[in-house]
Amino acid sequence: MARLIEFYKNEITPNLQKKFNYTNIMQTPKLNKVVINVGLGEAVQNPKTIDSAVEDIMTIAGQKPVVTRAKKSIAAFKLRAGMPIGVKVTLRGKRMYEFVDRLLNVALPRVRDFQGVSAKAFDGRGNYTLGIKEQLIFPEINYDKVDKIRGMDIVFVTTANTDEEAKELLKGFGMPFRD
Repeated sequence: MARLIEFYKNEITPNLQKKFNYTNIMQTPKLNKVVINVGLGEAVQNPKTIDSAVEDIMTIAGQKPVVTRAKKSIAAFKLRAGMPIGVKVTLRGKRMYEFVDRLLNVALPRVRDFQGVSAKAFDGRGNYTLGIKEQLIFPEINYDKVDKIRGMDIVFVTTANTDEEAKELLKGFGMPFRD
């Protein structure tokens, strides 16, 4: 984890500064935060799924997640405003770098038939969203205690102004983009 912070300062920042001709070191993009989100549509019928999702995310992130609630009532989904429909956690600082390190070096290589992540998931403002189909790729999750396989969205929020800058920043961290 500290290795990743030092690597950012000593390797990634000078490379970005050269590539994009930044005059000031403060212009170089940084990783602001990482948000892990799990949507639980099945929580409408079974509220106990929220507890197991909270436990899984807490194990993965090392931080207690927040339960997200529905903003609107939707009759077709039997959903009322205020019902719990997901969990999310925002990581910053050391926990964020530790999670990114584990994701890139341990979890993603465990994905079956892994070809790299899509380079098209940028939002136009320098943020990147990665979808994961199952939480079992993280070694902290005990396979025997999993009640249901759930996917999650991992959002990398950066200070980059363009997608190209953000892509170079994430490549510097070791994000395996497929071309």
